[in-house]
Amino acid sequence: MKKIIPCLLMLFVLLQLNAQTVKLRYKESDEDVRNPERGFYIPLQTKASNFSLLDREQLRAFYTQPYTAGHASYSVNVSLIYRAYELDIFKDKPLSEDFLLNMQKDFDAVREAGLKVILRFAYTNKTHEGDCKDEYKICPPYGDAPKQIVFNHVKQLKPLFQKNADVIAVLQEGFIGIWGENYFTDYFGCGTNGGGGRIFDSSWLDRNQLLNYLLDAMPRERMIQVRTPQIKQRYVYGARAKVNVPAIVRKDAFNKTDKARIGFHNDCFLASADDYGTFNDYGNSVSKRDTANYRLRKYFEADSRYVAVGGETCDDAYSPQNDCEPTGHAENEMRRMHYSYLNTNYNNKVNNDWDSLGCMKSIKQKLGYRLILRNATFPRKIKTKKPFKILLQIENVGYASPFNPRPVQLILRNKQTQQIITLDFKTWIQKWFTGSITLQQQFVLPGAGTKGEYELLLNLPDGYISLQNNPAYSIRLANKDVWEAVTGLNRLNHVLIIE
Repeated sequence: MKKIIPCLLMLFVLLQLNAQTVKLRYKESDEDVRNPERGFYIPLQTKASNFSLLDREQLRAFYTQPYTAGHASYSVNVSLIYRAYELDIFKDKPLSEDFLLNMQKDFDAVREAGLKVILRFAYTNKTHEGDCKDEYKICPPYGDAPKQIVFNHVKQLKPLFQKNADVIAVLQEGFIGIWGENYFTDYFGCGTNGGGGRIFDSSWLDRNQLLNYLLDAMPRERMIQVRTPQIKQRYVYGARAKVNVPAIVRKDAFNKTDKARIGFHNDCFLASADDYGTFNDYGNSVSKRDTANYRLRKYFEADSRYVAVGGETCDDAYSPQNDCEPTGHAENEMRRMHYSYLNTNYNNKVNNDWDSLGCMKSIKQKLGYRLILRNATFPRKIKTKKPFKILLQIENVGYASPFNPRPVQLILRNKQTQQIITLDFKTWIQKWFTGSITLQQQFVLPGAGTKGEYELLLNLPDGYISLQNNPAYSIRLANKDVWEAVTGLNRLNHVLIIE
């Protein structure tokens, strides 16, 4: 009898706890969810000499309707555009007021459409052949601008970057070389065979100075992407940095320092064994150009977990290696290198293979983050000024975490009056890496005047106040029966009684 009584007491306590809480399970959605700052992007380019403003109606259509690029066999739901400005008439002078005004009109149109922009500048997009030793048959002069012109342009652009950072998902370094890819350049050290085969210390220092100007020009909440991992290595560790320098680690991630703000864009993703030189060592004043494919890939894999990563495919000659698994390794590469976005227009000989071979659906879903609410535990009733606990179990099945900061909020909405109570979770959404995420927190409600029945919702709004009331910029969970398109809130399907 003495043994039975404690067991009965324990059972009574458990029954009481169960009566006071409810555990809910949620259904996963198979939908290609449109979410901010991830997925396939649409490229839109313009020349300064013939400026073509972004079309507001076209941008809105991009957001509201599935988009199919020319020569593409698949459609995508879009939240990103890539905006490239070719500064062809400003290679020897300041940017004009008209050009800067037109850029502001572009940003206004992007904001109105509910999209965000990947931003890049270049001085030329043209190539020409000649009697040079370059393996790609691209010869000088290349047509970019001297460094002081470039630096002054960045200073002119800084106010625009600061004003419109809310709709800039990420800024690519650009400016140097053809296409702004930091390779075929007349002024910043060219690593081609015809250019000496390596980049000397003085040129690395010039490149570092540009990157420093760009990091200063953008708010500290935003990242700058560089074209190759060695560009980051030589900025963080100096012009003579080895290819085996350490990548960023978790404790230093997302802390707004320079090294935490430099990400990568690979514009020849899966194009060859080394992605057309993306993973080459371009040397310095004491070392020659060399292969470093394995070491730089390992650096990229480790570093990319904590920064913004994107790019585009550029050649299908590497098929079947760039195909779906098991023949190729496309998804494995995206997963290991934490890709958040890719170009939907180029190269569709590669992208269409993913569609025909059966992995495009998975890629569309998993580029960047994909957050699924698995289950939750809530109290049934609470009292004001009394602590209560909330437990949410979420899984990120995407390739990466959200790379820009944003709040995570528990919303209590009165069923009768629609009064809102907002409670902030103490979490870091940029560290919601692939895998399980547990949100468990104790809250205390404010005082009198809050009694009633309240719907519980999860809010993942934009990090900028200017966009926090716009549902287009809120994260939608990949669940059935939770999304409120009008408010941008995720219903947790529980009513909490406040006594």
